[in-house]
Amino acid sequence: MKNENSKNPTRRKFLKNISSGSALAVSGLAYFSVSSCKQVSDEKTTLLTTDGKLVQVSNSEIENLDHQHLPATREESRLGIPGKKFVMVVDLAKCKNAKKCIEACDHTHNLTPDRPYIKVLEMQDNEKSSPYWMPKKCFQCDNPPCVKVCPVGATYKRTDGIVLVDNERCIGCRFCMAACPYSARVFNWGKPPDQDENIPYSPETSLPSEIGTVGKCDFCPDMLRNNKLPHCVTSCPNGVIYFGDEIDDTVTNGEETVRLSTLLKEKAGYRYMEELGTEPRVYYLPPVDRLFPFEETTQENSES
Repeated sequence: MKNENSKNPTRRKFLKNISSGSALAVSGLAYFSVSSCKQVSDEKTTLLTTDGKLVQVSNSEIENLDHQHLPATREESRLGIPGKKFVMVVDLAKCKNAKKCIEACDHTHNLTPDRPYIKVLEMQDNEKSSPYWMPKKCFQCDNPPCVKVCPVGATYKRTDGIVLVDNERCIGCRFCMAACPYSARVFNWGKPPDQDENIPYSPETSLPSEIGTVGKCDFCPDMLRNNKLPHCVTSCPNGVIYFGDEIDDTVTNGEETVRLSTLLKEKAGYRYMEELGTEPRVYYLPPVDRLFPFEETTQENSES
C-alpha cells in the first residue's frame, strides 16, 4: 500500500519537488502561479512535479509559501536587480508605533523577539519639543562601513543599493556590528523555534538562519524580484513607509505614489546621522502636522 503522504505531499515536499525545475502543463492540467491561487485559496491545484508525478496542493498552502518560492541562489543574490536603485522614505508624522512593520518582518524572516530587524524608537529632539516615534532598520548605506571591515566578504553591497549578509560565508566575528554606527545588526545566538532546515538557503530571504552569524534588514529583495513591496511597507496601517526606485524617482506606500525628489524637497527630507558620511538609502520626513498625538507604550514594548 502506498503511503498517503505520496498523494498529498506536505509543503516541504512540494517545494523540493518543484525547486529543481518548473512544473509543466500536461493533459489540460495547468500550472498556477501564486497570485492566481490566491483568488481561490480554498481549492486545490494539480501540478506535475519534475519526477513525473501528479500531485494536488491546497492553494492556501501555496499562498503561505509566497516569499519562499524559488529563492535566489547565493550567486544570484550577489547581483543586484538590473536597472534599479532602491530607496526608502519614512514619514515620522504618520507613525503611531503600531508595530505592524515589526510583526510582519519578524514573521517573514522567522525572527525571535530578542533580535528584531526593525526597532521603533521613542525620540525627542530637545526638552521643549514633543517626543515622536521613529522606525529604524538597516539604512543600506552607499558607503557602508560594515562591508569594509568584513574579513571574508560575507557582507556585500549590490548594484541596486541593497547590502546583504551571506550566512554561509559569515564567520561570526561581529566586526560589522562594531562598525555599524546605527546598531542595525543582530547576532544569531540560537535558532528560532520551528525553523525548517530543508528549505534552500538564500541571502535574499535570510532563511534558514544559522547560529553564530549576523542578520539584519534586507529590504526583502525576494519580494522585489517579483515586483512586490517589502512586508514592512504593506503591513503598516498608516502608510508610514514609502519604497521605490531612485532611478525612476518614484516611491509608494502601497496606496499613494509620489515623486521621490518632490517628496524630499517639499517635506524637508533628511538622512539620519548623515554627517558620518555613510550615505544612507533611507530618508526621514520630519514629524510635522502629525496624524496622531504621541502616546506612551509599556516599557515591555518600547525601545530606547
